[in-house]
Amino acid sequence: MDRIISIITILLLNFSLSAYAAEQQRPATDANVFGHVINAETGEHIPFINILVEGTRIGTITDASGHYLLTNLPVGEHRLVVQGLGYSTERVDVVTEEKKTIEVDLEVYPTAVDLAEVVFTSSPTRSGFRYQPDQAFVGEALQRRSESSFGEMLGSEPGVNMRSFGSAPSRPVIRGLDGDRILVLQNGERMGDVSETSADHSISMDPLAASRVEVVRGPASLLYGSSALGGVINLITTDIPENWDTGTSGVLSAQGATVNDMGAGFGRYTYGTENNAFTGRFSYRQSGDIRTPEGRIHSTSMRNYDGDAGFGFNRDNLSGGLSAGMVNQSFEIPESMDDDEKVEIRMQRQGVQGSFFREREALFDRTQLRFNASRMYQEEIELEREADGLWDEDVELEYEKYTFSSTLTLQHKPTGIVDRGAIGMNLYAHNIEVGGDEAYTPGERRIAMAVFTFQEIPLTNRLRFQAGVRLDFQHTGAISNELFPVIDHSRNAFNYSGSMGINLRPAEGWEIGGQLARSHRNPIIEELYADGVHLGAGVYEIGDPDLKDEIGHGGDLFVNFSNNRFRFEAALYLNHFLNFIVFEPTGQTDEASGYPVFRYEGDEARLFGGEITIDFKATDRLSLRASSDYVNGRRTGNGDVYLPFIPPFRLMLGGEYDFGQFWFGAQLRSVSKQDRVAPQEEITDGYTLLGMQAGYRLDHRGRHVIILRGENLTDKAYRDHLSRIEDRNISMPGRNINLAYRWYF
Repeated sequence: MDRIISIITILLLNFSLSAYAAEQQRPATDANVFGHVINAETGEHIPFINILVEGTRIGTITDASGHYLLTNLPVGEHRLVVQGLGYSTERVDVVTEEKKTIEVDLEVYPTAVDLAEVVFTSSPTRSGFRYQPDQAFVGEALQRRSESSFGEMLGSEPGVNMRSFGSAPSRPVIRGLDGDRILVLQNGERMGDVSETSADHSISMDPLAASRVEVVRGPASLLYGSSALGGVINLITTDIPENWDTGTSGVLSAQGATVNDMGAGFGRYTYGTENNAFTGRFSYRQSGDIRTPEGRIHSTSMRNYDGDAGFGFNRDNLSGGLSAGMVNQSFEIPESMDDDEKVEIRMQRQGVQGSFFREREALFDRTQLRFNASRMYQEEIELEREADGLWDEDVELEYEKYTFSSTLTLQHKPTGIVDRGAIGMNLYAHNIEVGGDEAYTPGERRIAMAVFTFQEIPLTNRLRFQAGVRLDFQHTGAISNELFPVIDHSRNAFNYSGSMGINLRPAEGWEIGGQLARSHRNPIIEELYADGVHLGAGVYEIGDPDLKDEIGHGGDLFVNFSNNRFRFEAALYLNHFLNFIVFEPTGQTDEASGYPVFRYEGDEARLFGGEITIDFKATDRLSLRASSDYVNGRRTGNGDVYLPFIPPFRLMLGGEYDFGQFWFGAQLRSVSKQDRVAPQEEITDGYTLLGMQAGYRLDHRGRHVIILRGENLTDKAYRDHLSRIEDRNISMPGRNINLAYRWYF
């Protein structure tokens, strides 16, 4: 391959020089310049970077070893211009003489890439090259989306919807996939809660605690293993400081909302020295029942607080740190419309996380070790009001889960035709004890080990190829409890994920990315062993221990163009799944509980769709945005029918006028009728929502920011198709006024 690329480079070089000679009609001078392009900080030779002779059409690129050659240059003074993504543009003056060859090494400096544009979750090397659609939210952009849950925060982004079951247990849905198919991470590692298992469970982190949120649309099993079959949401905090200022710094924020009488506060304090930093954070949030145009949704209140303390260090070539935190959540579930009955979920989680990074002079020059260890305890409690007005509590379902997740990543220098790449190892283990009067599953013990590699090959200075593979081994065993006293089921699974992608930048401002991927997902205990009433979800669930691992084959393609005033991105995807596990309503009702019966079934399935986003800066102050997304999901094995809980088509329009210290804008979200439904699934009508937003930066540096946001200003009564309380004929939240303040110091 190296030889082929060198031959192609020489042929292209000869063609360019021949064309130049014919155009200039000048005789050969035998004045040549050769050398290497070198990273001034590390001394590495840089492959496939541009060298141009300023003021002419003469140019070349370095080969795989970072070597370049310019031949038959005109005699005299010239300026060589070196340009490449991620490096400074350097100009070097040279003087050529007839029939002489001179050697000139050209040094360039690596430059910082805008972190808001680079999604760390997509690549272990943080190269900035994209092979599938992704998004990152940080700073003021994140504050503008501040909500009670991450589902509400991200639910209006192209390709991302919200699975609603009240304020607390709202969870993101990516391209029609949710639950265990979407992996929610905390600083790159699994969190250790049970939010992925059911619609009534919540993500165990307050949105105010995240300093950065990254979303990867499409399979990411290559880097994160099973459960990343549909996408990844990485919630990044600064609980372990990586970069800090000397002295004190921090943030204080407060937030309130009218739709549920919500109030929230958050604070972070950091003290840094030259080599060490210490930080602590705390947040509190409380809200009442959600208001709708048709009245309140009974039992949707919430209360939670969480905190964390950590430290970071930086010593020569070693940096990292540790942190310890806790979360306490309590929220109600709209299981019953009776004022004398309610269901409440109480959850506690304690965790320790660590991150260590080392640099050295070797082929594998960068090493990172991350881990997250946690303990979670959750109860689902049924409360009934007695004659004396007191509440009688029964613990119907409880979980105690211990989790350990760790990843070791080794990055290597560019070598041969391969650019900077990585190999890694991952270990994940959890132990879940399930109890309570209505424990509808046994417990589970799971151990998973994996190795992976991620490599990028720059074919030219505009075209880059990515390839990777991951090998996973997983052991799962059922743990008996009172309702499953005799269970001795276990299963071993060996699987692999792989991807191949390209990134092409054919002209300035253009980027094209594509990926073909094989992904997989191991069934969870509910899908395998459920047999009973799930009180919080309001259904009777039946699992199947013979379900096979889900296997996905799919492709993503996106096109992006951007300049100073215009940005356009379109993405298409097609995924075919073997053994796709469907949570299917049977149309039956459990006589004892009165709940509808749902069954987990395996089948083939196909999902396809796309997203479009257009941003236009009409003037220096006025910006406009339009976006839309579409998902089509069908079973293709046992009958050609639609999958349940597929998001309808959406169109979103917005505009904003920014005066500098003050801005205001409006948003319109139009959702179509969803009549492409599964058997026994209800059709939902379309609706249009109007929102407005205004903000004020109290000082020019944006240290004090106030944001006023209005949602569903027309107080429209509607039902969201992904709401898990839709069968109770309850409309979604009505008019809401949200006020937020944040102070950076």
